[in-house]
Amino acid sequence: MDCLFCAIIDGSIPSTRVYEDEQCIAFADIHPHASTHVLVVPRKHIASLAEASEDDSPLLGHLLWVAAEIARDKGLSRGYRTVINTGDDGGQTVAHLHLHLLGGRIMTWPPG
Repeated sequence: MDCLFCAIIDGSIPSTRVYEDEQCIAFADIHPHASTHVLVVPRKHIASLAEASEDDSPLLGHLLWVAAEIARDKGLSRGYRTVINTGDDGGQTVAHLHLHLLGGRIMTWPPG
């Protein structure tokens, strides 16, 4: 499999990890759109949220919990945004499910 995030997970591509456990890793985005921009990525390869199954429900909840933990650790008490881009029209550029955690600035609405 030729997946950028799978290569980051297995360590063959370096990253600045901020969290990891048996289900996921989180690392700094190399093209940040906020002073805090972290990607939370499941170790299990799931191409997108559209490809997640009912069996993945606990994992999806865990990814959100991890994002909240990182936000607390980073002191984002004034707020932050979590984003999951899905598919080409949704802006997904890597075919591996991942959650963006953005904070440290005021977010506007609507996004993009």
